[in-house]
Amino acid sequence: MDTDKQRTLLLVDDEENILRSLRRLFRREGYQILTALGGAEGLEVLAANTVGVIVSDQRMPEMTGSEFLHRVRERYPDTVRIILSGYTDLESVTESINVGAVYKFLTKPWDDELLCRNVAEAFRIYELNEDNQRLTRQLQQANQELEQRVEEKTRALQFNLQALRISQDILEELPMAVLGISHDQAIVVNRRARELFADVALIPGTPIEEVLPAPLVALYRRTLAGERGSATLQIGAATFRCECQPNRSEGPHDGYILTLRD
Repeated sequence: MDTDKQRTLLLVDDEENILRSLRRLFRREGYQILTALGGAEGLEVLAANTVGVIVSDQRMPEMTGSEFLHRVRERYPDTVRIILSGYTDLESVTESINVGAVYKFLTKPWDDELLCRNVAEAFRIYELNEDNQRLTRQLQQANQELEQRVEEKTRALQFNLQALRISQDILEELPMAVLGISHDQAIVVNRRARELFADVALIPGTPIEEVLPAPLVALYRRTLAGERGSATLQIGAATFRCECQPNRSEGPHDGYILTLRD
């Protein structure tokens, strides 16, 4: 709660001497004090100023305090509204309290300490409501930003998934045999590689020692040790030039790529 923010108090009464007395009382509380000689003038003041708490007389000509505060509630619902009256017009005041237009009803002559305490409490309520609204706006903004990030991530994932599917299709149709190897296992095998090693059921997850010819395993081991080179492999009547290199594509995938070109 921002306790350094200026607290603005509006005093409404049709008697100037009452307004002067109230102004003297509340000046020592450090409030910014605005005054109005009746409800109509009070509405004009509210139209030009942000007010936290209103203390209004009940019996005023043309517009009673209850009528004034009912209008205030419709236009400025965040204000905290107090009626101060020397008359026991309880029926109208009780109705105003019941519908939420009035926070407290205090009588004249007033007790300075009691009145100041009630006004201070009214400001605390006003500021707490302001804080709640601010936090609600921040939460709504955070939720909107989160939804936007989720939407962006979802679009990126969908794009990456589509790109992966296209890459897999391209890899599958390459005329050379391609094997992706990680932790001594074949994890990616394209169609041409499956055709060349059909007799050993080369499928992802297969340990290469079990399915690949010794020259290919040796080439992979040399590359794993940091050496560069190639090998020649005879499969049937075809001779293949074999190369192995580390996977340098972006992303979390490590491993090696083994290719066979005839």
